[in-house]
Amino acid sequence: MRIASAFVAGGLVLGAAACGEAPKDDNNAGGNGGKKFSACMVTDVGGIDDKSFNTSAWKGLQEAKKENDKIDIKNVQSKAEADYEVNLTGFVNQKCDFILAVGGLMSDATKKAAEANKNQQFAIVDANPGVDNIYPMQFDTAQAAFQAGYLAAGMSKTGKVGTYGGLPIPPVTIFMDGFADGVAYFNKAKGKNVQVIGWDKAAQKGSFTNDFVKQDEGKKVSDALVAQGADIIMPVAGGAGLGTTAAAQASNGKYSVVWVDVDGCESTPNCPALVTTVVKNIPDAVKDAVLKAANGEKLQAKPGFVGTLANNGVSIAPYHDFDSKVPADLKAEVDKIKADIAAGTITVTSKAQPTK
Repeated sequence: MRIASAFVAGGLVLGAAACGEAPKDDNNAGGNGGKKFSACMVTDVGGIDDKSFNTSAWKGLQEAKKENDKIDIKNVQSKAEADYEVNLTGFVNQKCDFILAVGGLMSDATKKAAEANKNQQFAIVDANPGVDNIYPMQFDTAQAAFQAGYLAAGMSKTGKVGTYGGLPIPPVTIFMDGFADGVAYFNKAKGKNVQVIGWDKAAQKGSFTNDFVKQDEGKKVSDALVAQGADIIMPVAGGAGLGTTAAAQASNGKYSVVWVDVDGCESTPNCPALVTTVVKNIPDAVKDAVLKAANGEKLQAKPGFVGTLANNGVSIAPYHDFDSKVPADLKAEVDKIKADIAAGTITVTSKAQPTK
């Protein structure tokens, strides 16, 4: 199983007032003399080092630059939602060839900027604003989260597993839906009754930090889930989830974690506490989009890109430190689920799934 490692700031025009950080340039100083193609990224409030989708998207730009040295890349980090539109417009004014918005919360701002600048190529991760000059990159993470839910149910000693989110938005709840369905599938297959704490798929209600940054908020929510008996928890809360991974590692095995977005053994310091990660292959999607655009290809808003288990757009990461702890038969069942979902034998549904 292949994984790719990988969850805004006025004043980008000289002399304008700045609300956020200055753009980071990662320019290639090589002297080929050719015209440069500028790919510019606006982060969500989690920032470039969120160990999640912002980190993943930036890695995609870096990989595109490695492959084509005529690509210049830069980013600006959003401090608050009010920065999104200002930062996007700032990159328009800088005449960036390709402007990437990262995260579903940026959908409205990106749509507004794109409609005001019809000839500008935009792209966005985790949303589809439905505008011709915005290339959407979305991920059916419910599919891989289904595998993770089945795995968690099979590994739980207490018969209770938990999940929580940052905010009740589609790029978050899609993980939680898939996870809950994977647990339900395990229960049906095995005649068990493993409970999911923190998310009710039918009611679309559950536990949230209302934040993607504050680790203490993540720890607070996961502490409550553990107190209710959960021994495996999947946080879908960006950097806030690091509060859970750190506490899990400190618990000496009382509970463990399923991470999301980027393989947690490559992106967090808490690998010993991680059973696996529900991976969203943002780097390859972003890299591919930037390389195509730099080569003069028109990026089509329809159909855009939807990552699935079948096209390796989503996956679960290797088990790393848990490899010897996961029974061989459970590993085989999780692999079989991947094949069945990819083949359409198992259908995974979520209200938050991207349209294909």
